[in-house]
Amino acid sequence: MAADSEPESEVFEITDFTTASEWERFISKIEEVLNDWKLIGISSGKPLEKGIFTTGTWEEKSDEISFADFKFSVTHHYLVQEPSDKDGKEELGEDALPLPMQDLLCMNNDFPPRAHCLVRWYGLREFVVIAPAANNDAVISESKCNLLLSSISIALGNTGCQVPLFVQIHHKWRRMYVGECQGPGVRTDFEMVHLRKVPGQYTHLSGLLDIFKTKIGCPLTPLPPVSMAIRLTFVLQDWQQYFWPQQPPDIDALVGGEVGGLEFGKLPFGACEDPISELHLATTWPHLAEGIIVDNDVYSDLDPLQAPQWSVRVRKADNPQCLLGDFLTEFFKLCRRKESTDEILGRSAFDEEGKEVADITHALSKLTEPAPVPIPKLSVTNMVHSAKKKIRKHRGVDESPLNNEVLNTILLFLFPDAADKLADVFENRASTSAGNNPPPENEDYNLFSQFKSAPSDSLTYKLALCLCMINFYHGGVKGVAHLWQEFVLEMRYRWENNYLIPGLANGAPDLRCCLLHQKLQMLNCCIERKKARDEGKRGSMSDRSPGGASGDGAKGGDHSGENPDKEKEFGKSWESWSDSEEEFFECLSDTEDLKGNGQENGKKGAKESVNLKPEGRLHPHGKLMLLHPGEPLYVPITQEPAPMTEDLLEEQSEVLAKLGTSAEGAHLRARMQSACLLSDMESFKAANPGCCLEDFVRWYSPRDYIEEEVIDEKGNKVIRGELSARMKIPSNMWVEAWETAKPVPARRQKRLFDDTREAEKVLHYLAVQKPADLARHLLPCIIHAAVLKVKEEEAVEDISSVKKIIKQIISHSSKVLRFPSPEDKKLEEIIAQIMSVEAIIARARSLKAKFGVEKCENEEEKEDLQRFVNSLLEQPEVSVVGAGRGPAGSIIHKLFVNAQRVAAPPEEEPRRSGSPEERRQGVQSEFPPPAGREVILRASVPRPAPYSKALPQRMYSVLTREDFRLAGAFSADTTFF
Repeated sequence: MAADSEPESEVFEITDFTTASEWERFISKIEEVLNDWKLIGISSGKPLEKGIFTTGTWEEKSDEISFADFKFSVTHHYLVQEPSDKDGKEELGEDALPLPMQDLLCMNNDFPPRAHCLVRWYGLREFVVIAPAANNDAVISESKCNLLLSSISIALGNTGCQVPLFVQIHHKWRRMYVGECQGPGVRTDFEMVHLRKVPGQYTHLSGLLDIFKTKIGCPLTPLPPVSMAIRLTFVLQDWQQYFWPQQPPDIDALVGGEVGGLEFGKLPFGACEDPISELHLATTWPHLAEGIIVDNDVYSDLDPLQAPQWSVRVRKADNPQCLLGDFLTEFFKLCRRKESTDEILGRSAFDEEGKEVADITHALSKLTEPAPVPIPKLSVTNMVHSAKKKIRKHRGVDESPLNNEVLNTILLFLFPDAADKLADVFENRASTSAGNNPPPENEDYNLFSQFKSAPSDSLTYKLALCLCMINFYHGGVKGVAHLWQEFVLEMRYRWENNYLIPGLANGAPDLRCCLLHQKLQMLNCCIERKKARDEGKRGSMSDRSPGGASGDGAKGGDHSGENPDKEKEFGKSWESWSDSEEEFFECLSDTEDLKGNGQENGKKGAKESVNLKPEGRLHPHGKLMLLHPGEPLYVPITQEPAPMTEDLLEEQSEVLAKLGTSAEGAHLRARMQSACLLSDMESFKAANPGCCLEDFVRWYSPRDYIEEEVIDEKGNKVIRGELSARMKIPSNMWVEAWETAKPVPARRQKRLFDDTREAEKVLHYLAVQKPADLARHLLPCIIHAAVLKVKEEEAVEDISSVKKIIKQIISHSSKVLRFPSPEDKKLEEIIAQIMSVEAIIARARSLKAKFGVEKCENEEEKEDLQRFVNSLLEQPEVSVVGAGRGPAGSIIHKLFVNAQRVAAPPEEEPRRSGSPEERRQGVQSEFPPPAGREVILRASVPRPAPYSKALPQRMYSVLTREDFRLAGAFSADTTFF
């Protein structure tokens, strides 16, 4: 049995040769990808239009395949074109060449300025590239290259695909490709040579023609004509006297003294270096027949001035240093600082002994002292006070972050009212605080509401600009901390001395603005209330008539937002009628007057109430009468609701939300929200003795009083009214408030808005801000200012592409800045966009200066040059109208001549001879040696036998200072060979 088992075991060692190898699987995968992309069959399309490679849209598809464990990426590059008619395919005969072969001879798209390298070398509209998937992988050995080439050849033959297939070989930086294209009875091989050192015989046209003819190996005599296209590229790097036009500084208005025309309140603009580094001039001879031009190692007819086509492209400096961009970037860096103002300036710098200790805990005790004697003159000297004195105590004047001159200039810019000599220190400056605002319909002015910054004429906006400039030019973060310290001291000075803050709109804080602006507006509201109260006290000392404000004396009321019938007194607050000599009037202290008026008992009958003396009347309503006494209804003087900033509103909403949904919580929430309602009810009762809740509702909330026509007992139509359903609900808050309300005029009520407390809260908030917090608050203002600056500069240049980018910046910024804490990454994106616009405008100005657009006297030529400059900014390459003889061409010629004169030795400059060759050399010397020589040679030649079909042959050559490349496409007849 053992002997019989041995031969049986050998049977299982038979190898199955029908199993597919790795190579066959690889070919199958290539065919599968070509099938998936529907690249099988006859390719058809319209002839290529001129310039379509540049103006058209290129797209690509990618897939991944592998040969054993080596991965390749397959990419299909193609020009998007309208699908051709189906009839066109039927008309194509059997002898028609595949579309890629026809493209080899097309002359409409030679030397495209922006395209894939294979498009430039071979003029193809569609091709597939197989390359190693990893960047560091490369197919270097010759055997592997031949294996891949065989693979694509088999795949093309099996599928009938007419799209050229290329394989990338060697290292990727060399851009070496070999490929193949197959059609019915024809095949084109794509070959390439890449050298570092150029053989001498290939640097001119005659040598390249020899290579081309040798490679074709045409058996016919004479040889069919060879068509040529030649391009020489010259590079201008030395602009000499054509510098970029940066604005000089305004010496009179300047404090910094740097380039860019900088003064306080204005952002700088422009490049600090030439944003255009090079100009590339391409001189092209698009259609030349062999023998027309001589170009060999001793002589050349290729004169750039005689070239029929000129085109120009500019090389832009990489990230040129620009002033506005630097300002924004440096200010944004402040947002990441961690130090507080005290840590930056030194904690001891602002410590003082005795009475001068500026601690927030001493604020109330200081305020309860007798009022300070008003200073009759407010000036810059008075403002620049304590911080500087404190700093000087501990270090020299020279060591202060900001010197006197700069600080005085900034404070005068921020507070222009400080320069005025006030005859009356208490003069009302409400008109000053409103500022000279542009009309509200101005789109640029209303940007602040989109960016949540501040109006462009406001104090906050000016402060942001000053801090930005201080940060860049005058001491960095230390200068910012110093100015902010002075600013906070100035705010306290103005609060204590009743000086309104200039550059802020009247009224409650504008919630469309940044929080810092709202805080300053809140402080201004506090100053206004305090000022009115102090003026009221002075008036009461001279004239103790409490009823002086009642009646019809106050006109021009301001209607409240909720009810048009409820009118307020403009510019005059309720504190004006305070009888108390105390600093605060927080409770009902004038008890004798109250008792005299019968107000000690709020539940007296209506008959007794009618006998009360009316107080706090603003004016008669005019239309309404009291229901029961039948007397005219008077609009009372009421307290204005407390102004609030967005953080206070948020805090209040959180407190109300924490009360919960229980009945007790809801009741407490309603009472907290009805403080203003109760105050208005008391004012209404005082102004209208004997009134009832229905009277108040008719004035305060007319929708809650329903009137209807009814017929009385006598048959007459009578209008009767009653409270709405919600007012009749038991334990209704309005009813409860009405029952508890006493007839107390606004001047005797407890203040709804405690201006002293709120002002101290604002001042404390300002004092504890770190420079980083300050930068975060003011960054929207800086971005707002930068956008306005860019729009202003663009309006001068009128560049359409910049207009689009500015709109994108505004849209992007509106979305990002409306959130309280925008992400740093998004803010950096906005700043980068602004910097890119600044660079584009700087490039436009540089080119305008170089091409002398402004100096051109001929209007038509000036417009042509302006269009040419704008095209250079927006297009990769621009053709020069009239080539070297047009207005732009003559300027370019002069630029090269000037550069060559500087480069050439002085004694050789005037040397000119009369012979044709020397004249040619003289013209040639006006241009530097070409940085690039490109030649395309084409012919339609039968290969490989004289009786073969005439097929397209093409060779592209490029010679630069660093390398030499030949890219050939040679077609052969596979039927008749």
